[in-house]
Amino acid sequence: MLLNFYDVQTAQKTILKRQDPSEMRLPPAMQANLDRLFGPSTTPAQAVNRILAEVRQEGDAALQRWSATLDGNTATSFRVPSAALQTAWENLSPALKEALQFSAGRVRRFYQHQPSTSWITQELGGTLGQIIRPIRRVGLYIPAGTAPLPSTLVMSAVPAQVAGVSEIVLVSPPQRDNGQVSPVILATAQMLGINEVYALGGAQAIAALAYGTPSIFPVDKIFGPGSLFVTLAKRQVYGTVGIDGLSGPTETVVVADDTARAEWVAADLLAQAEHDILASAILLTPSLRLAEAVQNAVAHQFELLSRAEIICQSLADRGGVVITHDIAEAVALANSYAPEHLCLSVADPWQWAEKVAAAGGIFLGEHSFEVLGDYSAGPSHVMPTGGSARFASPLNLLDFVRVISLVALDASSIYPVASAAAVIANAEGLDGHKAAARARIDND
Repeated sequence: MLLNFYDVQTAQKTILKRQDPSEMRLPPAMQANLDRLFGPSTTPAQAVNRILAEVRQEGDAALQRWSATLDGNTATSFRVPSAALQTAWENLSPALKEALQFSAGRVRRFYQHQPSTSWITQELGGTLGQIIRPIRRVGLYIPAGTAPLPSTLVMSAVPAQVAGVSEIVLVSPPQRDNGQVSPVILATAQMLGINEVYALGGAQAIAALAYGTPSIFPVDKIFGPGSLFVTLAKRQVYGTVGIDGLSGPTETVVVADDTARAEWVAADLLAQAEHDILASAILLTPSLRLAEAVQNAVAHQFELLSRAEIICQSLADRGGVVITHDIAEAVALANSYAPEHLCLSVADPWQWAEKVAAAGGIFLGEHSFEVLGDYSAGPSHVMPTGGSARFASPLNLLDFVRVISLVALDASSIYPVASAAAVIANAEGLDGHKAAARARIDND
């Protein structure tokens, strides 16, 4: 069986239990490779720490060494020539060009509706407000491990452009067979007008963006999902640069009742599972009839898909069906899990949407399936994972701007403000603060 069934209590101890990325156990083959490269019993965090330190100290030399070791890329220059971007776009099929342009257009229009404005008010006395300024230089990490993801480039770069970011830097892992960035990634960069592109992946790419090297100028903030090693690298460089968040393996929870079509639910779970062996595809339902029908549909549809090995391991290790008492319990479990994607395949999705407290994105009804959000619905598909939807939001314009507070008071408006400040400063024992506040009042 591809889909295992769980009761609620068992699921909470297994597939619905959250784990810190740094504590995640690697598949045996991956751990063996890590031990071979870095020494016995090396943890992913330790490996990442070493790569970051060496790039920070040695610059391009360390980049070249680790890129050759980890990606098989022996190039001495990582910058992708502009001509390669243009050629990649020219060689793209007309159908794919049209689809990428369509998706980018929808994403652009979506974010043009998001409020992100400066404002000034005099309601409090004097003049107060906020000034919105775009971040000057950002780095986008675009994965290309088991599959290149031009959609992630669209979903990351377009909000940055709408926000007014002037310098967008793209890094993406080189392909092992030729050391080049995937042509579809390059073509998408050309379509979006991004011309600073580097064939770099993994923790070494994050190090280059954060610390800079003689050939790569550092950025102010790093965006984009990636492997466990990318996530750990982002965590370690935070503070030197900003980051959008700590993206873990992708995840989808489907809450479904008896009205759901088993074939569609199965297709949605399989689409999620094919991302990665660490991806989570979970169905929460009170309907045993639906659960069994979905299980059968998964077994049938699975035979038609190309990424069978990935799907099998993903569903076996991190997916499954949880039988709940009712839809209310299913939604409560989803809120506790705080999934990246929450699909409500129920009779009245709007009713249950009101009960959702934590999710990266809510997909209401069977015609708003998650795959549309991956590509062309409108909102960015870069969403909080690993339970971080409890406190984090999907990628949006506010991630690409800085809010600067504006204070412009004058002699006629400062008396009550300075008086309150002096009293509070006195209570805190900060005599200098009190004196500075009293000086304005007493002198006036």
